[in-house]
Amino acid sequence: MASDVLGKPAFPGARTLTAPPSWRCIDFISDIHLHEGLPHTTAALQRHLSTTAADAIFVLGDLFEAWVGDDMRTEPFEADCLHMLRQAAQARPLFIMAGNRDFLLGEAFMSDCGATALPDPTVLLAFGQRALLVHGDELCLADTGYLRFRAQVRQAAWQHAFLAHPLAARLAQARQMRAASQQHQQAQAAAAGYADVDEDCARDWMQAAQAELLIHGHTHRPASEAFGGGTRHVLSDWDLDHGQPRAQVLRWQADGFSRVEVR
Repeated sequence: MASDVLGKPAFPGARTLTAPPSWRCIDFISDIHLHEGLPHTTAALQRHLSTTAADAIFVLGDLFEAWVGDDMRTEPFEADCLHMLRQAAQARPLFIMAGNRDFLLGEAFMSDCGATALPDPTVLLAFGQRALLVHGDELCLADTGYLRFRAQVRQAAWQHAFLAHPLAARLAQARQMRAASQQHQQAQAAAAGYADVDEDCARDWMQAAQAELLIHGHTHRPASEAFGGGTRHVLSDWDLDHGQPRAQVLRWQADGFSRVEVR
């Protein structure tokens, strides 16, 4: 992606998605980090997907803890997840944006679960407002180490070489990368805290998109606040298996936003 002289990512343009008039309720989730070690979190997601009153569901990245290629979808746990998502997509439109953990989600995955791939960024026009939807990782400019890694793994040549390895080797590499990421996050927390979205950069993107709303995940700091000359809504991460339970859905209706606790 093009950047200015300060390394700030230039707005790449965004697909505009217009909500049909029949949509009265839209759910946003992100950072579920599905894997075999989160059975309660997985069960809670399944319950929400099957019972929500939403007319559409948007997943803004990191649905999975790791996704090393679409051949992974035949693994037992992942196959069960695809079945869950397929059932949800049969009931209402399901849009899935790739995140920093599952950026290799591909066409085969989307086709098998009946979801629509959501580009990062996307502008959603609903209830008379424009919302800029992003995962959020690209806007965390202070996290320079991660951004260097991101630039590498988003290259087509890197992905082609990575996907050429056997699935078992890719899964092992993903575990190593996850361990390194956890160490990086711990170092950040010990220093100055987890990097947040850069407000100046977010303002530039929102202005370019003519959006008064920003909705993103990635930072695991759920909040709704004035930001970037408009309002941002940060999505919750989900974990109902360790420590303090947390799992929220951000719900958008004609009268505004609310947060639904999932248990």
